Amino acid sequence: MGGSIFGLSGFPAGWLSGSMLFVAVAAVAGRPAHMPAPFARAIFVVIGMSLGAAVTPQTLKGIWAWPVSVAVLLTAVLAVTLATSSYLKAVHKWAPISAFLASAPGALSQVIIVSTQYNADVRGIAIVQSVRVVILAVVLPATIALLGLAAPAPLPVAAAVDNPALEYGVLIVVSTLAAFGLERLRFRGGLMFGSMIASAILHGTGLIHATMPWWLAAVAMCGLGAITGSRFANTGPKLLLSYIGAALGSFVISIAVAGAFAFGLIALTSFPAADVIVSFAPGALDVMMILALALHLDPIYVGAHHLARFLLISVALPVAARTLRGKA
Repeated sequence: MGGSIFGLSGFPAGWLSGSMLFVAVAAVAGRPAHMPAPFARAIFVVIGMSLGAAVTPQTLKGIWAWPVSVAVLLTAVLAVTLATSSYLKAVHKWAPISAFLASAPGALSQVIIVSTQYNADVRGIAIVQSVRVVILAVVLPATIALLGLAAPAPLPVAAAVDNPALEYGVLIVVSTLAAFGLERLRFRGGLMFGSMIASAILHGTGLIHATMPWWLAAVAMCGLGAITGSRFANTGPKLLLSYIGAALGSFVISIAVAGAFAFGLIALTSFPAADVIVSFAPGALDVMMILALALHLDPIYVGAHHLARFLLISVALPVAARTLRGKA
């Protein structure tokens, strides 16, 4: 219902943000919120195929300049984490370890694992991280559209091809094999990235031209929104309100710092503004990737930046947590 209301009304990335918002509200209100694992896995594979279908040979021309952009992003990640954790410690009197883990932009599953190991405030960390993702998913697309950086375009319509059955068969089989192969290698986000890489190669080389039907892309977006919104399961209104100040304050700090780096890069380079903004947004990797799809941005550019951010956090998180724990 949420995805349909937002999506059919023309709200930017409405299928995702509407679904996420409605499920989050229902979860906080006490309704059961759970996505079966097989359905969730299928959603990530479909999302990957849809993202890869947006790749053309032209989208790959700027790869040589990306290291500069990625380096600025990684610096922004460190600045966001430092500024947000300082805010949580100074204003809300959080313990250093909890403040740090709540401030790490993205990689929620790793953050929760480390939080449990070091007896940090797991519930508070999860709420702060989840509120940031939901606000970004709802506010960021609308902001980009209002600034005229990306028009609220409809979902892509399946392309007319000579042999659709063959092309869809090749796309589905190759993308699914790549997705589960990458997941088998324990690559984080392997289902989505594996299918995206396979689809990108097939489409970028011109071997196939078939794209996902709009209704299937809409279902995938609604499904991802439901998965993200279900993070608020077992989080009642009172518990949410007890952390809402920390969540909103840390969101403002993180988006201000990330935005400063993003707009600095936009001013000094020729990278498309909307691509940079979504790439620097301190949200969940899967949500930001599907925003790139919904807003018709360059999925390879956005994906490369969010993957780089995720790898930095994954490597630095355990080391920094041990250091902070030792000082406590």
